[in-house]
Amino acid sequence: MAVESSPVDEHAADSVSGSRESGRPALRVRRSRPWVKRAVISLVLVAGLAASGWAAVWYAGGRGPAGRRDMETAEVRRGELALILNEEGNLESAVNIDIKCEMVGGSVILWIVEDGTQVRKGDKLVELDASDLEEKLNQQRIAYEKARAAMVQSEKDFAAAQTAVQEYLEGTYVQELLAAENQITIASENLRSAQNALEHSERMFRKGYISALDLASQKFSVERAKLELDSAQTAKDVLVRFTKEKTLQELTSRRDAAEAQVAAEEASFALEESRLKRLEEQVPKAVITAPADGMVVYANETDRRGQQQQPQIEMGASVRERQTILRLPDLGQMQVRVVVHESRVEPLGRALAQAESSGGELPVRVEVQGKRLRGRLVSIANQPMPPDWRTGFVKQYHCIASIEGAPEGLRPGMTARCEILVDRKPDVLMIPVPAVLEMNGEFACWVETANGIERRQLLLGMSNDQMVEVVDGVAEGETVVLNPRATIPEARRTSPPPAVAEPNQGGASPAES
Repeated sequence: MAVESSPVDEHAADSVSGSRESGRPALRVRRSRPWVKRAVISLVLVAGLAASGWAAVWYAGGRGPAGRRDMETAEVRRGELALILNEEGNLESAVNIDIKCEMVGGSVILWIVEDGTQVRKGDKLVELDASDLEEKLNQQRIAYEKARAAMVQSEKDFAAAQTAVQEYLEGTYVQELLAAENQITIASENLRSAQNALEHSERMFRKGYISALDLASQKFSVERAKLELDSAQTAKDVLVRFTKEKTLQELTSRRDAAEAQVAAEEASFALEESRLKRLEEQVPKAVITAPADGMVVYANETDRRGQQQQPQIEMGASVRERQTILRLPDLGQMQVRVVVHESRVEPLGRALAQAESSGGELPVRVEVQGKRLRGRLVSIANQPMPPDWRTGFVKQYHCIASIEGAPEGLRPGMTARCEILVDRKPDVLMIPVPAVLEMNGEFACWVETANGIERRQLLLGMSNDQMVEVVDGVAEGETVVLNPRATIPEARRTSPPPAVAEPNQGGASPAES
């Protein structure tokens, strides 16, 4: 009779046979129960979960073997700490002949020579639109002629006014005065004649030759002659005392007004003439020629991000008055213009001042398209660059580094990397920058000791992008944790770590920006 065996029975049988073959006593095989199997599996799962949780807690505390395997460390050591400034900039010539737009009010570029073209003195470089200028010139010529006509008319009026004054004093007044005096003489003679006639009539009346009426008529003639004499004398007095003064004032005022008008018209004419000359001088400036031999470079200024700082110089572009259009650089005197963050300006300025005070210079290593060149720092701007929407409130300064000699192949606008040794300390205690975190305005690191991980408060000194000087807090040979935030719970409660380490001096944060 065949008996079917379960997998458990087969396994047990194999175990028994194996025991027999090895000489061990045979074990009695019993059939397993399902509830026992399920209980064993549950116990194994619970034990596994408990072990995993304990391992996670052990790892998070950084005290177990797993935590120490993920913890990165570095040794506190002594050595030379160099503060090196690495910045990118643009090549430019230290000596440039600027070609500017000299047309009043600006213009539009109708034609321009290609960028990088070698030109000779007198070659045509730029042609600007002069249509508006020609229209203004025609209008100004009309205004000039009108001003000249007004000036001539005012001069004639002034001459006539001067003649009128002289005419009155030497002619009209003298004539009127003589006429008045003649009237007085005539009136005097008439009075004398009337008086003689009256005396004769009175004698005739006494003798009875004339009547009383005739005598009265003769007396009336005497009175009328007296009145005429008084009128003539009054007319002369009015002429001398009043009419002459009034007429002279009127004529002299007209003369003075005409003279002032002449001055005004002459000033107006001079103004219009100067405007006309300026416009006539502008016409040749519409065509710009090369003042010297050289290579043409468009004056397209860019910032460190490559953004244009003014409208692009090209055909059809509008240019302002006094705006630089082209440059003719001296390729034998090249320099690099770099933009430096405000946090790096102060140590860089100290290094430059120290080098100059000692009679030396601050060397700069320049790399342009794989070429390594030597240079020196020439200047640091006193004022920051104007802010814009890209930089926000970040202050940046222009620095100039000159290149020694006259290397071939350099062209304005090329990108150059400058390496400047700002400061160097030959024997300082230092640790890597990632080991330092800021806690409540203070700086700390975590050190491995025999008793475990210990937090240390630090007093920092100079730093660069990789290492920071430790004035106090750790000793040479100790081991610091490089990734405390990932392995030490206490470090996660600090402020966020700095993104980029910036160089600084004397107790500042190694990550201050």
